[in-house]
Amino acid sequence: MAGTTASLGLGLAGCVTNAPNPGVQAAVPPSVTSAVEDTPSGHYGPVSGEPFPVPGIKLAQIDPAYLRTEVSYASAEPPGTIVVDPAHHYLYFVEAGGKAMRYGVGVGREGFGWSGEATINSKQEWPDWYPPKEMLERQPDLKVKMAQLQSGIGMHGGSSNPLGARAMYLWQGKVDTLFRIHGTLEPWTIGKSVSSGCIRMINQDVIDLYQRTPVGTRVVVLGRAKVS
Repeated sequence: MAGTTASLGLGLAGCVTNAPNPGVQAAVPPSVTSAVEDTPSGHYGPVSGEPFPVPGIKLAQIDPAYLRTEVSYASAEPPGTIVVDPAHHYLYFVEAGGKAMRYGVGVGREGFGWSGEATINSKQEWPDWYPPKEMLERQPDLKVKMAQLQSGIGMHGGSSNPLGARAMYLWQGKVDTLFRIHGTLEPWTIGKSVSSGCIRMINQDVIDLYQRTPVGTRVVVLGRAKVS
């Protein structure tokens, strides 16, 4: 199993920001060629059948380069692998035939990045959130939003939870990396490096990925020479 570029003991994966909506910025040019089809806006309408509301996304908040689309993707990784490219803010679900489903993601800001290989050890719908003590120390205002839950101090899953509608938990062997792939309350941060280390997705996208991804899925997070 590959090592990481950040110590797992730092408790960096807080998965929340205080980022205001800054509007749309230009995307980094993708390193792959998009398939010849438009991403239907229907991907990002309200989601029915959920225990909590999943409202439609205001697409003007997000650079269209980061919307879900199937792309041509040359990779040595077998189908079913997840590859995260933090430098370009993309997550790829590798498919057969040289294709991949590509999603825009938000990633960790400088000092909170992570790269290496991991496995999805578990998945949760509308997960509870347990911020590490280091995050509560950095952001004491969060403490008033916490409660005593079954596994410690945290926040119940729901429409106000920073983990959003789904979470997939990344482990290396028997060690929790403290990093997650999860939804977000801040879709305008997709395509940015603003989080406390986790890989955040639009809720509609993380629901889609969750359905494709069984427990045990291999995840490869590529290194990056520069954080934007």
